Amino acid sequence: MVVNDSNYNEVIAQGKPVVLDFWATWCGPCRKIAPVIQELAEQYEGQAIIGKVNIEEEADDLVAEYGIRNIPTVLFIKNGQIVDKVVGAAPKSTYEEKIKAML
Repeated sequence: MVVNDSNYNEVIAQGKPVVLDFWATWCGPCRKIAPVIQELAEQYEGQAIIGKVNIEEEADDLVAEYGIRNIPTVLFIKNGQIVDKVVGAAPKSTYEEKIKAML
């Protein structure tokens, strides 16, 4: 799912745990974790919302709001609040552990 400034509130309003992957096309580590994020989105479909936020396209407000300075940054949000984050590429198990903690 693509998340940006215009649909962010809609995504959060669904009441499910949210995982946001802040990335850019030119970012090597972002491309490295992209398949992992896609797998997790399929694995946790219906339980959590896992979305990608392209920092170069319609996400200036989100980047500013969350103080994103490095990418990839993956935020874990529950009840509208950040409960955890991972900066830089990490193994699938790291992301999965944090998702499970929110469920």
